[in-house]
Amino acid sequence: MNTVDTTSEKSGFGAEQTRAVPEAKLSDNSMTGTQDLPWTPEGKGAKMRRNLWTLPLSLLGLALLAPLAAAVSVRSSGQAMPPQVVMQAPGSTAAAPMDHGPFDATDCKSCHEAAVTKMEQTKHGTLEEGCATCHDRAKAIQHSTDRADGKETPGPSVKDLPAREVTAICLGCHEKGDRTHFAGSVHDRKDVSCISCHSVHSFKSVRSQFKTVKDSETCFGCHPQIRAKTMRTSHHPIREGKLDCASCHNPHDGSQPKMLKTAWINDTCYTCHTEKRGPFLWEHAPVRENCANCHDPHGSNHDKLLVAKLPFLCQRCHLNTRHPGTLYDGNNALTGASVSNRAIEHACKNCHQNVHGSNHPSGPYLGR
Repeated sequence: MNTVDTTSEKSGFGAEQTRAVPEAKLSDNSMTGTQDLPWTPEGKGAKMRRNLWTLPLSLLGLALLAPLAAAVSVRSSGQAMPPQVVMQAPGSTAAAPMDHGPFDATDCKSCHEAAVTKMEQTKHGTLEEGCATCHDRAKAIQHSTDRADGKETPGPSVKDLPAREVTAICLGCHEKGDRTHFAGSVHDRKDVSCISCHSVHSFKSVRSQFKTVKDSETCFGCHPQIRAKTMRTSHHPIREGKLDCASCHNPHDGSQPKMLKTAWINDTCYTCHTEKRGPFLWEHAPVRENCANCHDPHGSNHDKLLVAKLPFLCQRCHLNTRHPGTLYDGNNALTGASVSNRAIEHACKNCHQNVHGSNHPSGPYLGR
């Protein structure tokens, strides 16, 4: 390293000693073309200027550390810490402190006794957060505080929220099982939320907390045409309470057609009518395709839930084959010149009894 010989000084023994200054330590004054050495007046001025910058920063650091040191000292001595004074700009309002402690539903019960008492009989009443599990916590605390002060602040009602937000609250806990595919289902697209059918505080059913005694009555509230079909002479035992809508449908699933529990309507029917499943040696094509080709599962005024009266039902497909496609009306039905026994209810089934399929070697026409 190149050095600059600047001065000489004597040691304690009287010897003269030369002090070398590294060239890298010299500050080059580009404005004057001179070099400021640390022990020259110019160098002392630069050092003083640096001290003028570092002194305020040091004082600021001490000011920031002073409260922390005082707090540590007070805490170590066991004394109570003095209250902190928060400087606030004029015209601004202080934010309310957030309460992160357990929510006490007793405050809600003082005004909503019937609703809270009903909820305490279910699993919802055992939740740690109580009412704050579903209702907005901050709004609930503000509502309770304002009501105590005589202010009419509206409560955090879930009914006032959009359907999607209500569903999101419920799916926060009930997102598994049959409700996995609720998002995007028919009910979800129609803005039908969970509280459209269920009630947490005023349910009437024994199971599933429906707003009605039976789940079918809940469904009939939006599907009155299906209710009318169940009142027909031939119907599934829904009115008698042996079946309900959820026996075939899953109202929370949107992955299957018509919200059925199975991917195919025949599989739904086969859960009860297993003898119609087959396999058969002689198949009946419309039966294998879809049970609803001939039957109306919600109810009919014809025998066996049929969609039409025999033989008109069969003649929808078998119009000009084997038997003549005779039009049965007032001239050849019960009255008229040529009364036909085919106009009676038993019609085609007099010979073709096994319309769902046959395993008899001599039964290609489903007669045996």
